[in-house]
Amino acid sequence: QVQLVESGGGLVQPGGSLRLSCAASGFTLDTTSIGWFRQAPGKEREGISCISSSDGRTFYADSVKGRFTISRDTGKNTVYLEMNSLKPEDTAVYYCATARAGLLLRLWGVCRALSSYNVWGQGTQVTVSS
Repeated sequence: QVQLVESGGGLVQPGGSLRLSCAASGFTLDTTSIGWFRQAPGKEREGISCISSSDGRTFYADSVKGRFTISRDTGKNTVYLEMNSLKPEDTAVYYCATARAGLLLRLWGVCRALSSYNVWGQGTQVTVSS
């Protein structure tokens, strides 16, 4: 059974850092691409980053580029999202998701699209506040 479990969220002050983890089971990261999304209260879920299974290529939304880094540890079957220089507007529930089988994440437009993904984790809350 394909399953994703996010962890690492919490309360952090502006300018602080957090590292989110997305532990995968039922599949391996070298065959399935992963995306990170977030959803703030009253807003739509938005794609912020993804990592391609085939070559490890990464993509980022402009709002997080230069501050967030996505990576994967195939030995632990886990994807990470390192978040630095956090801002209050980063406050949201963060989700990871698996890309649909056979879908190649080669363009940001494909990476950020909700329809590119079919299995989602339960989410982890990130709150940036002083």
